[in-house]
Amino acid sequence: MNIFRFLGDMTHLISILILLLKIYATKSCSGVSLKTQELYALVFLTRYLDLFTDFISVYNTVMKLVFIASSLAIVWCMRNHPLVRRSYDKQLDTFRHYFLPLACFLLALLLHEKFTFQEVLWAFSIYLEAVAILPQLVLLQRSGNVDNLTGQYVFFLGTGLIIFWEMRCMYEVLAYFFLQFIECPSFARARLIVLFYIFNWIYRYFTGPLFTRWIACVSGLVQTALYADFFYYYFVSWKNNAKLQLPA
Repeated sequence: MNIFRFLGDMTHLISILILLLKIYATKSCSGVSLKTQELYALVFLTRYLDLFTDFISVYNTVMKLVFIASSLAIVWCMRNHPLVRRSYDKQLDTFRHYFLPLACFLLALLLHEKFTFQEVLWAFSIYLEAVAILPQLVLLQRSGNVDNLTGQYVFFLGTGLIIFWEMRCMYEVLAYFFLQFIECPSFARARLIVLFYIFNWIYRYFTGPLFTRWIACVSGLVQTALYADFFYYYFVSWKNNAKLQLPA
């Protein structure tokens, strides 16, 4: 099992448990963006279509079901639970999120590994996941003060996604180069091979299987950039043992 996949899954799972704990314990979804939760539900529903066609492992199947079920449960609770829905900050959650799925779908039609229904929706889910946090970040910025559980939820959510995509990509790149070095009879030849592989990556970026990997890596970089500001203020508040506050 890919260790970065496991760490990313566990951190993401922690973020979901924190959010469910907040909703269950306080009967409130104050500070939580329904629009972000709806986008994540759409991400998981479109990404895990292979749940009905391909079996990889029990772990893989269970995690897919957990992410789909938990995202739908959160959306249902925020929309329909008689107590929870009253606390929804509709006047703060005003980000126009409907254009995000449209833009991501158009991008998926242009940039994908294979032009098949499942592969296009997989690319769509990757692009949408990269920007799904935007309504949540905008809501937190408009509200100013962030309660502890909501702050923890966003932190672990962002950490999990960054671990999975960025560290996984870095691991694959380093492992790829390392294998080429140890298989070569001389260091000089290895350097030449590395140079050829750089050009090969550029070519395969547009024509080969690595294209899918770069879709995930670039999307991960976008997510990292979006979370950077939140992480900064999160660590400042943690260092000063103060309540998390975001600039308006």
